[in-house]
Amino acid sequence: MYLRKSVFALLLILCNVFVVVAQTTADSLALVTARWNVTSMGKGVLCREAEFVSLYGVPQHVAILEIKPEQHRFDILIHSPKEETSNAARRSGAVAAINGSYFNIKQGTSICYLRKDGVVVDTTATGVLSTVSNGAVKIDKGKLDIIAWKKQDEKTCEQKEGSILVSGPLMLLDGKACDLSACNRSFVQTKHPRSAVALMKDGTVFLIAVAGRFEGKAEGINIPELTHLLRVLGTRKALNLDGGGSTTLWSASAPDNGIVNKLTDNKLYDNKGERKVANSLCVYE
Repeated sequence: MYLRKSVFALLLILCNVFVVVAQTTADSLALVTARWNVTSMGKGVLCREAEFVSLYGVPQHVAILEIKPEQHRFDILIHSPKEETSNAARRSGAVAAINGSYFNIKQGTSICYLRKDGVVVDTTATGVLSTVSNGAVKIDKGKLDIIAWKKQDEKTCEQKEGSILVSGPLMLLDGKACDLSACNRSFVQTKHPRSAVALMKDGTVFLIAVAGRFEGKAEGINIPELTHLLRVLGTRKALNLDGGGSTTLWSASAPDNGIVNKLTDNKLYDNKGERKVANSLCVYE
């Protein structure tokens, strides 16, 4: 079900009785009372955008695409060579997209496990990002799910059709916050631009982009804060994707270049300066 005022009102009540565990009460109230700018992006797609004077102690800009799964199918699009999410998604015929998982900037290939139609395209590299790569987007017959993942699962995975893209950290499963203790502490606690994919109980898919690195305008969010944001909005499963300058949320129905979030690489508070990435999560009719 799409987020409506009645849902926000219910969430506000839940916050007041401490059913939703907040970073602070003020953060929960800011989210459930936010004035979201809501725009239809075509059949079964809504864009919600909001700016916060103070959320988690700093100004924030949040953009969300809500996708009705019964009207769409999902897939992982491999960019070879690396390419802007908007260009790759548009050329593939997608109606919406978000950047995918972590990648080697020089080589342009994923450094997280990527399996497509039974073929292993990339495996998870060692290093800091391997400590946070504990979840995956799983797509089977166009349907999207978010699952827990371990490095050893790469050796036993036998999925023949569809796609699996590992990323992380995994933030929510069945509405409960996931354990982040094994993840690199600096990565988890530092505020950055962030991308994420999340699922509501009814299957509605959220693609989320939180801007960052713009002092006084949008300063970014850490993983516990992003987990809290998505939990307050009612999602049941959530996975962090590649963030920073890679964070890109795109709709074919949006004006100009279709980017609906604030990009970082050009150091301007606008939707220009998109980074080339290795893959993207795309939505198709």
